[in-house]
Amino acid sequence: MKKTIMLKKNYEFKYVFSKGKYYSGEIIEIYLLKNNAKKNKLGIAISKKTGKSVVRNKIKRLIRENYRQMENNIKEENTIVFLFKKNIEVEKATFYNIKKDMEKIFKKANILISE
Repeated sequence: MKKTIMLKKNYEFKYVFSKGKYYSGEIIEIYLLKNNAKKNKLGIAISKKTGKSVVRNKIKRLIRENYRQMENNIKEENTIVFLFKKNIEVEKATFYNIKKDMEKIFKKANILISE
């Protein structure tokens, strides 16, 4: 993630939630907001209701790795916050399901660079 800055502060997440545009998929939800930086900013938020820390960290790793692979095809100057839906079973959170969901949402949000 050399071209991406991670969101860490609570106020950064809250700002994206209040001002950002919402997109939903089967497994994940995305809040998207334009920023003035030349890089993308990425945040991942997973509720404690999803499961224990081992489960939440696994989902974060899957989302981060999918994003890393798609990073070169995503337009810059975006702040993206990923949310994992609470009512989805954790077993559905596989690498390929998240990848498919992410591609569909990015196409809907029109932030993929067409090749």
